[in-house]
Amino acid sequence: MTPKLCLGLALAVMPLASANAQSMPVSTFLAKAEALQSKGPLALMSSDLGLLKGEVAASGKSLREERLGAIAVGRKPAYCPPEKSSLDSDELIAAMRAMPPAERPRTNVRSALKALMIRKYPCPA
Repeated sequence: MTPKLCLGLALAVMPLASANAQSMPVSTFLAKAEALQSKGPLALMSSDLGLLKGEVAASGKSLREERLGAIAVGRKPAYCPPEKSSLDSDELIAAMRAMPPAERPRTNVRSALKALMIRKYPCPA
């Protein structure tokens, strides 16, 4: 196999690998968030800020798609937010910090966000 063909195959597979990538562990998210908080205003220039925002955005998008998919096939969704809802970073980080430390490495951001949404926006019976 030629180097050019190997590179082509690697580039073709990269989108598949990133699409299937797991969400970041809560322990990693909290470590990065706490490091950013200690930087104060300089945190705005850190690449980790974009990484954490992207992680939450991707998890939120995935959960929204899951919820809308459940509704589309007639299943009850896991949570039922109002049409206009909000969630700030302090609320999310507090929910993650409330998680037992032993669970944080085994729990990803998506799962932590889903648990928070279920608590905050329960579906009517």
